[in-house]
Amino acid sequence: MAMRALLSRKTLTSALLNEPKPMGLGLAAAQCYRGLQTFTLPNLDYDYGALEPAISGEIMQLHHQKHHQTYVTNYNKAIEQLQDALAKGDATTTVKLQGAIKFNGGADLLSTNHLPTGHINHSIFWKNLTPVREGGGEPPKSSLGWAIDTHFGSLEALIQKMNAEGAALQGSGWVWLGLDKELKRLVVETTANQDPLVTKGPSLVPLLGIDVWEHAYYLQYKNVRPDYLKNVWKVINWKYASEVYEKESS
Repeated sequence: MAMRALLSRKTLTSALLNEPKPMGLGLAAAQCYRGLQTFTLPNLDYDYGALEPAISGEIMQLHHQKHHQTYVTNYNKAIEQLQDALAKGDATTTVKLQGAIKFNGGADLLSTNHLPTGHINHSIFWKNLTPVREGGGEPPKSSLGWAIDTHFGSLEALIQKMNAEGAALQGSGWVWLGLDKELKRLVVETTANQDPLVTKGPSLVPLLGIDVWEHAYYLQYKNVRPDYLKNVWKVINWKYASEVYEKESS
């Protein structure tokens, strides 16, 4: 899912601005983007209909095959265009491609933070869901459960907070349960569009993200986002969230 060796601000700036000769830009750029990776649509760990009745099979199929696939396709196309622009020393086109790469794929090439966005957010979302027969909706145990009780009072209070903030989010976006590694506490945040949780703080790690774009629920819940938020908890994969918490808090 993640890319390796993404261009940093320093590396990209050097390639675009500091090469003494235009002909040298192609070689420098080739060295810079050698590690860039394209994405493929990840397989789900369950059938499209496995999350019913909380999320319909029709929604899951469209969400995965159409919407997520579009992010992957557009990202890969932008990477090809980026490579061509770098090879030609076209700094203007390179800068113009930043928005498409960030929104669709998961990287801000002019940042030292490789931001997870369209593709990465959705890849997290699929892992955050699991069928009821495989433990979907079962409350978190051990350290994550204790941390939730400590920071929010109870799991029910956390769910109410995330539902309220997700329902109140204007337009499209995400509601997150994250771990602040610096402050060593759990936080609830919302982000607009495909912005990642890290835009709210560099030390934040996503444990659980719920997609509140209309394409995640409209076919089943129409414009009643609170009903979707109420039911999605029945298929939340707390085991996965707990594993991430254990790893990131150690």
